[in-house]
Amino acid sequence: MSPWELFSLPFLQRALIAAFFTGLAAPAVGTFLVQRRLSLMGDGIGHVAVTGVALGLLTGTSPIWTAVLVAIAGAVTIEIVRERGTTNGDVALALLFYGGLAGGILLSGIGGESAVTLQSYLFGSITTLSPADVLVTMALAATVLIACLGLAPQLFAVAQDQEFARVSGLRVRAYNVLVAVLAAVSVTVAMRTVGLLLVSALMVVPVATAQQVTRSFRTTIYAAMGLGVLASVGGLVIATFASYRATVAPGPAIVLTALACYLLAWPVGLWLRRRARLREPFPEIEALTHEPIDEHPHEHGPRCGHLAVPHEDHVDYVHDGHRHAAHGAHYDEH
Repeated sequence: MSPWELFSLPFLQRALIAAFFTGLAAPAVGTFLVQRRLSLMGDGIGHVAVTGVALGLLTGTSPIWTAVLVAIAGAVTIEIVRERGTTNGDVALALLFYGGLAGGILLSGIGGESAVTLQSYLFGSITTLSPADVLVTMALAATVLIACLGLAPQLFAVAQDQEFARVSGLRVRAYNVLVAVLAAVSVTVAMRTVGLLLVSALMVVPVATAQQVTRSFRTTIYAAMGLGVLASVGGLVIATFASYRATVAPGPAIVLTALACYLLAWPVGLWLRRRARLREPFPEIEALTHEPIDEHPHEHGPRCGHLAVPHEDHVDYVHDGHRHAAHGAHYDEH
């Protein structure tokens, strides 16, 4: 069977659909996390979701839905801790990292699950998706996209300046919790595509790549979504072709494709920023205003002893902290 014939197989078609929707949803919510300087929040939520997956395996229920519930609880918890300021965000993220991962490994061991089962969620297993899994992925991704694009102005205002957003009448706390919940849902959407340990890369790297070549927020979020689809689908296709010569996991291939896009965009971004600086080499300053005065205690000239400054078609003389210039019968002062 040729590599192209592989794409006619149902399992690979399902994987392509899941990769497409994951590539759209993860960078959409990742844009707001990057704006708020919480790029590692997705990584922390991914570690918490491990406990949710293990809880689903232990109870015999769907690991996707238990991961969604536990990830949302963890995301809301970290947002509350950050808002109250009882500890800083880094410490809260560390608590999620260690507690979530340890809890997941402990519960999966109690449930008698092998490390291979948990590993498929840690590093992704997109080619094993069932039709029901694809439908759940599409529904969750659509929910994230509708919320991110529909509430983009409000979420952007809160991410940029919370004090200004609060004065403008926006419910800052509600929008912050909403972003945390959307991040948790995105993590579980990408859980089977790139894995819980790599999900943060798909949320952040496309956004960082888009920021190299874009200047407005709206352009950045749409470019990040396009790059996310390119990395997800492109990485899956590369892994499929490469599987003829070696064992290539789709999850790492997707992340490395996203990083390759960033490396290509980085010099382009440097060139665009340098070009923008050359267009405006000096800041524009307001033109000095002239104030005519009738009397002046000195008669300025080449030998008056005051500093002479050429100015357009005449010469100004610096005197008492001002620049004076004779114009006919009067002096101008500025």
